[in-house]
Amino acid sequence: LARLTSTAQGKWAEARAADDVAAFLPILAEVVALKRQEGAALAAGGDIYDAMLADYEPGTTGADLSAMFGALRPGLTELRAAILERPMPKGVSGTFDETAQMALTAKLAQAFGYNTEHGRIDKAVHPFSSGSGLDVRITTRTNPTDPFNCFYSTVHEVGHACYEQNISRNYLLTPLGRGVSMGVHESQSRIYENQLGRSRAFTGWLYGQMRDAFGDFGITGEDAFYAAVNRVSNGYIRTEADEVQYNLHVLLRFDLERALMAGDLQVGDLEAAWNDRFRADFGYAVDKASNGVLQDVHWSVGLFGYFPTYSLGNVYAGCLHEALRKAVPNLDSQLGQGDTSAATGWLRDNVQCYGGLYAPRDVIARASGTAPGPEPLLAYLVAKFSGIYGL
Repeated sequence: LARLTSTAQGKWAEARAADDVAAFLPILAEVVALKRQEGAALAAGGDIYDAMLADYEPGTTGADLSAMFGALRPGLTELRAAILERPMPKGVSGTFDETAQMALTAKLAQAFGYNTEHGRIDKAVHPFSSGSGLDVRITTRTNPTDPFNCFYSTVHEVGHACYEQNISRNYLLTPLGRGVSMGVHESQSRIYENQLGRSRAFTGWLYGQMRDAFGDFGITGEDAFYAAVNRVSNGYIRTEADEVQYNLHVLLRFDLERALMAGDLQVGDLEAAWNDRFRADFGYAVDKASNGVLQDVHWSVGLFGYFPTYSLGNVYAGCLHEALRKAVPNLDSQLGQGDTSAATGWLRDNVQCYGGLYAPRDVIARASGTAPGPEPLLAYLVAKFSGIYGL
């Protein structure tokens, strides 16, 4: 499997560059066959996909996720349709010096509590967080016409990094000394990036910082800037999607890969199934394979069961945000000053410090006071985007 996925990743990259699905599907079929064998061995008579999920989110099942996501999907598609009937807010314009971007992104990382005495920020092709304990490093990237790519990639990775940095030092170098699951990890990166970093209060502060750093960039006023940060628009790419549409991209992948592992979907039918589901959820057709079934690397390297943790992290973040707002009622006044310490301190004390001590859903339930469910996330999205778009 290791040998095959090493080859498959290269085949995927070539096929993606050429928009040639047929060049990739034969080796993907081999990967799927081996992953099903591995899953059957690990499941010991149980569900193959559940065995794969255990690598990333211990204690959850495909049935649990299917029910959770099934409750989330109709609300997301309805909200998306309503938003796209409204005029799109104006975006930023101009060229943004990349050295100035990195200077401001370092300020953002510090504002969200990233400890550079035990980490560092570097540029790379793809943003990432790596390490744990006393050495947790992040990367970000710059685009001269899109500063938000840099800023929000940084805040996202800082969420991951702060989780690792804030685990109790009593647990360092033990099995408890890492984040407990991919879903809980993603909850930290997403709440830092979205519920905090894209909030009206924090973007008001960021607007002033950007004016100081870049001068006029085509947006007048904090409300217009808040709308620009949270624009919803059509697109094919999961990693570039806004808060409303991101989970629809993930749910598509979850359903398809679960069907692949169950044998209900054959690799030869994967592209058609992808395109049909995309049209159903987004209302328009995939234009090319690199914007569709070939866009992600995950399946080529055998990461089945990974995709749903992205949306599970968003669901967890919704639960945590609801509890955080109750615990810190004056949160917006602090965020409006660029001060996230009350929010990040609450997350440190209620989630991050425990590392692997509790099971993933227990971590969220202990912090939020209720079993994780999609309702808080959907309520947050409806309230936020109804305000922005006048729904």
